[in-house]
Amino acid sequence: MNAFPSKSLSDNRKSAIQNRKWAGYFAIVVTLTVCGAVTLAQQPKKVPRIGFLLATSASAQESRLRAFRQGLRELGYTEGQNIVVDVRSGEGKADRVSALAADLVGLKVDIIVTGGPQATRPAKDATGTIPIVMAFDSDPVGNGFVASLARPGGNVTGLSALSPEISGKQLELLKEIVPKLSRVAVFGNSNEPVNPQLLRELELAAGAFGVQLQHLDVLRPKDIETAFRAATKGRADALLVLPSPVLSDQRKQIADHALKSRLPAIYYRADFVEDGGLMSYATNIVDLSRRAATYVDKILKGAKPAELPVEQPTKFEFVINLKTAKQIGLTIPPNVLARADKVIR
Repeated sequence: MNAFPSKSLSDNRKSAIQNRKWAGYFAIVVTLTVCGAVTLAQQPKKVPRIGFLLATSASAQESRLRAFRQGLRELGYTEGQNIVVDVRSGEGKADRVSALAADLVGLKVDIIVTGGPQATRPAKDATGTIPIVMAFDSDPVGNGFVASLARPGGNVTGLSALSPEISGKQLELLKEIVPKLSRVAVFGNSNEPVNPQLLRELELAAGAFGVQLQHLDVLRPKDIETAFRAATKGRADALLVLPSPVLSDQRKQIADHALKSRLPAIYYRADFVEDGGLMSYATNIVDLSRRAATYVDKILKGAKPAELPVEQPTKFEFVINLKTAKQIGLTIPPNVLARADKVIR
């Protein structure tokens, strides 16, 4: 008999066995691929982590933190679900803020939001790569945080508060409520970067109004009583308070001292007025904090801080406490009262 048919049958069997093996391998590869795809699909997306760095206490900045979180919610973020916010506060201690900035960098946060220049500087020193969003800054260019407002050029961007221009308006308001104003005590902190610029603006306004300024340096909380004694001794007719974490943290103490001294005072934040101060005129920094959330959103979506222009304030706020005015025996002129955004009675 011819052997060829049986050989052909043997080859066919081998071929069938080989095909079954390859089919088995293919099934395994497909199974592994599908399982891998399912596993990847089931892995949770990375939740962005935002660090909010404050030089002052978190309690002193509660309204700003609340506004920032509101801004995030308006943009579709829910804290604890698709975003995490870690707040770090220096409690008014400069050396502590630097350590907290380094801590946030160590946590590898996606963005650092800063509550002011006293927080922005240590954050900028701590990282040149993590985006930094200024919730407000009195002079971003002068402080060296950005190259220009239009093109920041580095890892820092955010919002400007235009404080220097406002200080002259504050002195004008004091002149309106105290027509015979001749001497004004100015509480400030010489360690603040913007302090010299604020004082230059005030000196120009003081010259125009025929007012003398008494500069009193408040570096620590214990300096407040000394400053009030000096103001009394200098026969100050009114008080003007410049931005400072120390002064912000001690706003209730300052408002109480001004009331006790029957000294009309104007402040750089509405919080002072809510705590018993007479009046404030300033950029609405609570609104700036809400707007800071838009920068966070843009950066998380791929925008570069270097190319996001620093925005200027769009809302200003004039607040008067009539209860305090009555306690110090001061009558607020109707034309001034009519311009107030908020009146505490």
